[in-house]
Amino acid sequence: MDDHKRAEPSRVADDRTSLTGFLQYQRETLAWKCAGLTAEQLRQRAVPPSGLSLLGLVRHMAEVERSWFRNVVTGEDVPAHWPRRAPGPFAEFDVDGADPDEAFRIWEEECARSRATVDAAESLDAVVHWRDEVFTLRYVLTHMIEEYARHNGHADLLRESIDGTTGE
Repeated sequence: MDDHKRAEPSRVADDRTSLTGFLQYQRETLAWKCAGLTAEQLRQRAVPPSGLSLLGLVRHMAEVERSWFRNVVTGEDVPAHWPRRAPGPFAEFDVDGADPDEAFRIWEEECARSRATVDAAESLDAVVHWRDEVFTLRYVLTHMIEEYARHNGHADLLRESIDGTTGE
């Protein structure tokens, strides 16, 4: 896991470059935490009583990317890749039998769409209206960094429990 490359965010960049750099770094950190594991290890709920797994986190982040960038920022109405069955937990965390290749492909596609959306925006101050709320692109990027950072903390614990691997 130590040889995984992550692009360090610039320490002297403008706001857009800083925020997109930190978001990309967090994305690369999640990929790093999953690197080199088998499908079974990716599905493993390794920190009882939590039902979280690394694969569930990847699927969840694909949904977070989709919902914030496609539904909120661009105003699309894109349904969930793994629809929630009411009542119950988010379906993306139900990984029994889930295909890691599919999950990583969908996540990577959503990340690419998100990057394109941000690149196309004129300003971080661009305002979007979603439901009864108003957001700027700056807020969305900051929220996404927070979302990844929180879940990457979970990924740290999961990975260590699975095979003892640690690292920032």
